[in-house]
Amino acid sequence: MYAITGITGKVGGAMARALLAAGQPVRAVVRDATKGQPWAALGCEVAIAAMEDAEALTQAFKDATAVFILPPPVFDPEPGYPEARAVIDSVVTALRAAKPVKVVCLSTVGADAVQDNLLSQRTMMETALRALPQALTILRPAWFLDNVAWDVTSAREAGLIHSFLVPTDRALPMVAAQDVGQVAAALIRQDWSGTRIVELEGPERLSPDDLAAAFTTVLGKPVCAAPVPRETWEVLFRSQGMRNPQPRMRMLDGFNEGWIAFADETRTIKGTISAAAVVAALVAGEGA
Repeated sequence: MYAITGITGKVGGAMARALLAAGQPVRAVVRDATKGQPWAALGCEVAIAAMEDAEALTQAFKDATAVFILPPPVFDPEPGYPEARAVIDSVVTALRAAKPVKVVCLSTVGADAVQDNLLSQRTMMETALRALPQALTILRPAWFLDNVAWDVTSAREAGLIHSFLVPTDRALPMVAAQDVGQVAAALIRQDWSGTRIVELEGPERLSPDDLAAAFTTVLGKPVCAAPVPRETWEVLFRSQGMRNPQPRMRMLDGFNEGWIAFADETRTIKGTISAAAVVAALVAGEGA
């Protein structure tokens, strides 16, 4: 039995569908029963548990051979990351009690960065899980291509995508959420011992200009990437409702300054889904 947290998201959903397609038993761990109904219809067991509820998580992980941990994203954390700490404490308690044989955790590129930033929440989770006795796979995907969902409207209406990644012609490792889920499904079925780190990126490295070119192809109209000046970020993020934008700003600095990166490109595994395919799906979804 594979217990999957985050199953209602793109990565967890892709992972669960891949496992189900392979005839594997899946337990969908969801916050409420309504979100579990579509997965029950696909043949999953359903367990109700919030990630901060150690007792409920323990029951959700009980009798599972392997567990997939997808920490909920917190883009505007309180100082010190108390939200992440609550989830980490709960997950560790549940894994110690339920004793699955294997654990796969979704982490991120940059989880090994020394500088504090938004992704430090994943560093904390990695550190805590390494102390457990289970065989552990830490999956570190690159920048998610699916982030361009935020750009669909401006690309369609103004021919622009606004980029916090600069310069806009510098290529970075990026990956589709679908690739991440499918790789996670393959990894969790393997047998291994100890802790292993798997770094994942897409078939080619991409710049914001490349993403704009993908929009140009899909929309059939010119689209270009416009850099968002660093000095405007804090005001912009606060205007959008963020109370503590510094961790997010430092994360973006990390990508732009190169200290959030894969240390060795030859060590990464490659997905198969292109930027054009992701953009086409997002554009079609918005128009549906």
